[in-house]
Amino acid sequence: MPFYHSLGQIPAKRHTQFRKKDGSLYYEQLFGTIGFDGMSTLMYHIHRPTMVQNIVGQKDLTPKVAIEKDIKARLLHGFQIESASDFLDSKKTLFVNKDIYIGLASPTGEKMPYFFKNADADELWFVHEGKGRLKTQLGQIHFEEGDYLIIPRGMIYQMEFDTTANRLLFAESFVPIYTPKRYRNHFGQLLEHSPYCERDFKLPRDLETIDETGTFIIKIKKQGICYDVEYGHHPFDVVGWDGYNFPYGFSIHNFEPITGRLHQPPPVHQTFETSAFVVCSFVPRLYDYHPLSIPAPYHHSNIDSDELIYYVDGDFMSRNDIKKGHITLHPGGIPHGPAPGAYERSIGQTKTEELAVMIDTFKPLMLTEEALKIDDGKYFRSWIS
Repeated sequence: MPFYHSLGQIPAKRHTQFRKKDGSLYYEQLFGTIGFDGMSTLMYHIHRPTMVQNIVGQKDLTPKVAIEKDIKARLLHGFQIESASDFLDSKKTLFVNKDIYIGLASPTGEKMPYFFKNADADELWFVHEGKGRLKTQLGQIHFEEGDYLIIPRGMIYQMEFDTTANRLLFAESFVPIYTPKRYRNHFGQLLEHSPYCERDFKLPRDLETIDETGTFIIKIKKQGICYDVEYGHHPFDVVGWDGYNFPYGFSIHNFEPITGRLHQPPPVHQTFETSAFVVCSFVPRLYDYHPLSIPAPYHHSNIDSDELIYYVDGDFMSRNDIKKGHITLHPGGIPHGPAPGAYERSIGQTKTEELAVMIDTFKPLMLTEEALKIDDGKYFRSWIS
């Protein structure tokens, strides 16, 4: 997150003595990215953050790819994935390339008996159904339906749900996730033409400092393997921190759409960016207001990217027979556009109530075995009149 935030107690000067009431030292930790060149946070622990007691197990989480190369458009029934009581077991990875894993999760809300750290990837979560708290070393973020959660790689966290029926879209990004550069000035402040501003973000709060020793399991994902690592103290022992590298939330309902007299291209919906893919939010908005406008999107060629759309709610005016939880994949190499009849019936319409998340990847996506379980197998024929 390219702005400064702080919680708890911190010393006046970094890298200096910061002592507890008994005179012993707190332990400083630099939590940064891209070596010492990217965004970073300094946190102060009661205990050394290096107290590994044992590594007691490991599990290969590498997705099983079923189709490596394909040009067929796909529709997946996302609500058909199986729910699971364990948070990590509930994750079903559907699409992969070397830059990103995309999937769905349907955890039933049981308390996580462990902590998790993804040392491979930044995580983006979109909460379709459910509410609760993202609990981290740096504080808590309360989330609800419609929230994006961005978790930087290396962050230790637990997901705590208040609901038993939860549906989430996730993306694991092996490149950093940022707000789009064109929305920011050279100081990092969001500009006036940005579709959101700093006030819209949910930042960590309610820093809970837990001083407990014993045995605590942190599941750490590294190079696709999830290791069960025993630590000698509770990982949420941070008394204070400051910096730029921290988790945050953003509600899709706070995205302010950019509209015009004629149909606007997908980049106006962009919410997050990386060097390998972009994330866009389609939200309720007024249609184009030129007297001869055609509100439905024009047909366009996906030459440079694969386009994946997760449908959240509303009318989905450019498609036929789309329901909540559906995922469509329009692969690069062939054009796509409105379903038969959608182009014509959009004329004269004044607004849309659609809500959807789009991920455009710059490298082709491969389908996993989990994806084929919920693929309808016929979507690529849906443009035939």
